[in-house]
Amino acid sequence: MKEIVLDTETTGLSVKDGHRIVEIGCIELDNLIPTKNVFHCYLNPERKVSESALKIHGYTDEFLSGKKKFIDIADDFLNFIKDKKIVIHNAEFDIGHLNNELNLINKTNISKDNVIDTLEIARNKFPGSSISLDALCKRFRVDNSRRIKHTALVDCELLAKVYINLIDQKEPIFEFQDKKSLEKKSLIMNSYSKKIIKITKEELEEHSSFLKKELKKNYF
Repeated sequence: MKEIVLDTETTGLSVKDGHRIVEIGCIELDNLIPTKNVFHCYLNPERKVSESALKIHGYTDEFLSGKKKFIDIADDFLNFIKDKKIVIHNAEFDIGHLNNELNLINKTNISKDNVIDTLEIARNKFPGSSISLDALCKRFRVDNSRRIKHTALVDCELLAKVYINLIDQKEPIFEFQDKKSLEKKSLIMNSYSKKIIKITKEELEEHSSFLKKELKKNYF
């Protein structure tokens, strides 16, 4: 099962105020294991970044002015997420901004049916507790020291680890489908296990003899 962990950064909070996306980050998971397939881009939002957003991600108008526009990367982005579940922390925010961008270029919206919101999972699992990404990293002992600023790819990497913990999957899941796949994934599974060594009859007898001598020496 392939999923996409997704995060965006924007010029501000609300699409109603004309705010746009400045960064998209996506990491592909295959049975909860990150693959090498990554989608990442900075975008020219065609408007100024708000002061509040600048403090969060640090992307200046000057830095973004030479980047591609959303319309230039839209097809590549849609192909990357096609037919996959999308994992987002606070999906309402990101999907709202993404669908706004898609509306502006007359593209079909992303369905909420394809979205897994880790904020909702955390809210149900830890009612009354802080459920920000930083708080969940602390709860699950995920190292978030790289998160000096909110950047899409770093947040995706952290969210992927948090997501695995949220759904109680401490180790990767492996689906055995055919002989070749079984052999390959068995090698990986073995890396999570300790080697079992069988004790011979002679070794058992030697061990028993050793224990008898030690008992006699120390207690009699």
